[in-house]
Amino acid sequence: MKITVLTLFPEYFETLLGSSIIGRAYAAGKFEFECIDFRQFTKEKHGHVDDTPYGGGAGMVLMCQPVIDALNSVRTPESTVILLSPQGKTFKHAVARDLALKEHLIFICGHYEGFDERIRSYVDMQLSLGDFVLTGGEPACMVMCDAILRLLPGTIRQDSFEDDSFSNGLLEYPQYTRPEIYDGKKVPDVLLSGHHANIKKWRRQMALKNTWLHRPDLLETADLDEEDRTFLSKMIENEDQL
Repeated sequence: MKITVLTLFPEYFETLLGSSIIGRAYAAGKFEFECIDFRQFTKEKHGHVDDTPYGGGAGMVLMCQPVIDALNSVRTPESTVILLSPQGKTFKHAVARDLALKEHLIFICGHYEGFDERIRSYVDMQLSLGDFVLTGGEPACMVMCDAILRLLPGTIRQDSFEDDSFSNGLLEYPQYTRPEIYDGKKVPDVLLSGHHANIKKWRRQMALKNTWLHRPDLLETADLDEEDRTFLSKMIENEDQL
């Protein structure tokens, strides 16, 4: 995979490539990454990439020319072009999983008051982290790249993310490590039993419980079998004991 980021602040992404799991995967050649400063493409003699909006209003708007010229310099038939925008579809694990299969992703990071509306006609999709506004697209792009790149083969072991929250439509089950007892709080006995079938069943039930307690909306689309539904029904009946 190759990722290209069109941005006014290429230095923003140095941390992503220089540390932790993503940094090691980059050093090992698991993916290619480049940042293009679209200010270099402006035809304004003073280096401007933005201008005042027609019709008046506060702030400055990014102009078409430098952004689209930068895009055209890197776009290929295999590219998927993504505009970071509060108007975009909410980024979720399923989106990350789909994008991890693409050959070339191009992210366009905005700044200032927004984009010239015509830029939207040059992209394949628009994505947002949620219902809030950032100072620019760079923070959102960093988060999305992290979520996508960790799914690439060889970045982390596949069994490390198969049970992640959202990977199967549910939140993750609780995790424990040493010591067995801390501040009077004990690790559940089933996890110490060595009985793999019981552990698997417990983890499934705890994932269901966590999801119902914290994100019940996810259960509306989760793939549940009869055993799952029976467990949820009993748990809801005894809600006052949770």
